[in-house]
Amino acid sequence: MIVALLNLIRSWLEENGLYGYVRIFDRVDFRAIAAVIVSFLLVVLLGRPVIRWLLRQKVGDSPEFYNADLNRLMAQKANTPTMGGVLISGAILISTVLLADLSVFYINLGLILLVGLAALGGIDDWLKLTNARRGQGAREGLHAWEKLLFQLGFAFLAGFFVYRWGIENQEMTHSFPALPLVRSYKPGTDEPEMLFQLPAWGFTLLAMMMIAGSSNAVNLTDGMDGLASGISIICAFSLMILCGVAGSESIAKLLLMPYIPYSNELAVMAGAMAGACLGFLWYNCSPAQVFMGDTGSLALGGLMAYIAVVIRQEFLLLIIGGIFYLEILSVVMQVGYFKMTSGKRIFRCAPIHHHFHLGGWTEQQVVVRFWLVTAILAALALATIRLR
Repeated sequence: MIVALLNLIRSWLEENGLYGYVRIFDRVDFRAIAAVIVSFLLVVLLGRPVIRWLLRQKVGDSPEFYNADLNRLMAQKANTPTMGGVLISGAILISTVLLADLSVFYINLGLILLVGLAALGGIDDWLKLTNARRGQGAREGLHAWEKLLFQLGFAFLAGFFVYRWGIENQEMTHSFPALPLVRSYKPGTDEPEMLFQLPAWGFTLLAMMMIAGSSNAVNLTDGMDGLASGISIICAFSLMILCGVAGSESIAKLLLMPYIPYSNELAVMAGAMAGACLGFLWYNCSPAQVFMGDTGSLALGGLMAYIAVVIRQEFLLLIIGGIFYLEILSVVMQVGYFKMTSGKRIFRCAPIHHHFHLGGWTEQQVVVRFWLVTAILAALALATIRLR
């Protein structure tokens, strides 16, 4: 919005010698940092009234697990309001609309995905968490297949239109994900160097797997005070850096990474995501006053993967968000092994953060140690850029 307004009155500002005072808004890096601050302030300032509203609506969490010991450990979380993801998704939406260049296709598509996944999660949260108030026989949230169907649908549209836009505008020089330590350009030339080009169906299928999978991975991680929000902060800041590189032709080709025109605007969206999670952590740190619920976790995971798909850094996101993907892998392994062995388990409880919790780690130890691992993984992933 600010960029559009600036473009509208640019001539008048230049004629009156005022342009120098606002030219800083032409810089994507400044607007990305501003998005962090604006998004953070929005969540912090609106957090308390939103939490009060959720309490009045009795939108509370009452976690139940197939493990008596874990239920005892998690008992203190009963009736803590959830659906706080409206703060995260709302702050990302407002900050991006305010500070990003809305003429950029990738921004508009990202906003559609954000709203769609947040709405999906909001419906699921509302159905589940007001069940007790509605009485017995009320539906307890969306069925798993319904939620997955919508996630795959949103992911399909995102992947399809990213590919179509790139082809139609001759920006799709790289359709295969960039691999760590593998060059995307031949040194000293503008000639792409890649394994092969993915066709439309291959690119779209990969996007669907990444976006839907990441959306569910963050959702499964959202089980301890500050766990998902803290990891998301690190991932979002890493993506903000990667977007700045991918959207700059000189820097991207210097570092032998895929150059994606206009993708640097996604740094503003990534910054808004980082700021929103920082602000949410203000209320979500132990002891949590609110949980993000599906409203926040589905949108966060999907948006992170969408940004990675656009800049062709899906593999780096798998490294940076390694904890997220370990969480979903632990559930798949646990369920699969349980069915294969008629009741045996690999972990004490899945997702894997509960395994460590039952093993003697305090909740705060699990959370902080998972943050530290994510920080190391992010540093490792970013280091691979220079090693190309």
